[in-house]
Amino acid sequence: MLKHDILKHPSRLLTKAQRERFFEEGAVLVEGAVSEAWLKRLRAASQEIIERGRAVTTSDGVYIVEDGHSTESPRLKRLSSPVDHHPDFWEFARSSPSVEAAADLVGPDVKYHHSKLNFKWAKGGMKFDWHQDIQAWPHTDYSPVTVGLYLEDCDVEQGPLITIRGSHDGVLHSMYDENRNWVLSIPEDKIDMSLANTLVGPAGSLVLLNCRTIHGSAPNLSERSRPFLLNVYSSADSFPYGANPIQSPKAGTIVRGKPALVSSHDPRPCETPPDWSKGYAGPWAHQNREKTPQAAE
Repeated sequence: MLKHDILKHPSRLLTKAQRERFFEEGAVLVEGAVSEAWLKRLRAASQEIIERGRAVTTSDGVYIVEDGHSTESPRLKRLSSPVDHHPDFWEFARSSPSVEAAADLVGPDVKYHHSKLNFKWAKGGMKFDWHQDIQAWPHTDYSPVTVGLYLEDCDVEQGPLITIRGSHDGVLHSMYDENRNWVLSIPEDKIDMSLANTLVGPAGSLVLLNCRTIHGSAPNLSERSRPFLLNVYSSADSFPYGANPIQSPKAGTIVRGKPALVSSHDPRPCETPPDWSKGYAGPWAHQNREKTPQAAE
């Protein structure tokens, strides 16, 4: 669904000003959107994931670990598709304020695409390069939105999400390097840093991110980890082309409203990613500018 059609529908969770800011700047943070009851459930589920992750020795298709990870001292970077590893993550993804926020931005009929849980561990959790998301999972239009939830308070020391205001209405940058390696990275000299917006907020805040918006984050050098639960949705009439990089049997589920009978198309082209049907290698294998590999937010 395109913007002018989306805005014909009344807002349910966001205020008029928050909705307008999202469409103007490409991102908005909504404090107090998720209840303490939900946070307790999701934190408990996250702790279960961390305990299971102690047995992981190297990154695989489910867990991505940071340098220094061990059974005694787990350092997890990401859990791919948490909705497939604990029922509370799926319950939240399909019936919560997360879905209502998505509906305000993609239209009343909402389709689930994928999810991830980024931990950004204390005392050195990795930075994330500047990048745009949609090149990794192109759709027939640009309605896809990432709905991120801060499970704990997040301030500047935890490496919060940073967006570039208005970049969703600008160019789509190539996510390949000069050797056609998938790096999901934009050089900083191509970005107007005067438009950077740091999205900090208390636990329960939702971060709503347009799929074209340039974003990244700094390392977490604090004493506290920054667990960030990310669910990606689109309008029901927006269809992905190519394989999902984070595959799940739940992908394509209509979590609100009804399925589409026709597809929506935005005429602006989108770069296509590698063939994820053969497995998602991730960009960090080719991001060699720093000693430690990185993952995409």
